[in-house]
Amino acid sequence: MPIPLHQAKAELFRTMGHPVRVRVLELLQDRPRTVRELLEEIDVEPSNLSQQLAVLRRAGLVSSAREGSSVRYALATSDVSDVMTAARRILTELLSDRRDLLDELLAAPPA
Repeated sequence: MPIPLHQAKAELFRTMGHPVRVRVLELLQDRPRTVRELLEEIDVEPSNLSQQLAVLRRAGLVSSAREGSSVRYALATSDVSDVMTAARRILTELLSDRRDLLDELLAAPPA
C-alpha cells in the first residue's frame, strides 16, 4: 500500500531537517563539490559528513560521481535548490516580522 502524499512530504522534510544536511544542500546550490571541499566548509568529522551524504543520496536529493580518487556530489535536481531558496525567503519574512515587533517593543515606553 503506497504511503499518503502528506507522509511522503513529512519524510522529505525530516530528511532535509538536519543542520549538516542543510549546509551540504546550501553549498551544493553553488556548484558540485568533492567531500574534501565540503569538509573545508563544514566543521564536522569526515565520518559524520559521509553519513549525512549517504542519507541525502538515499533520499535522492544529491547524486554522486567518482572522479579519480575523489567523489563529487551535486544536487540531484534543481528543485532541491528551489526548496532551499524558498526556505530562505520564508525565514527572512518570519525574522523580519519579529524584528519589527522587537523594534516596536524597544520604542515603547516602559509600563
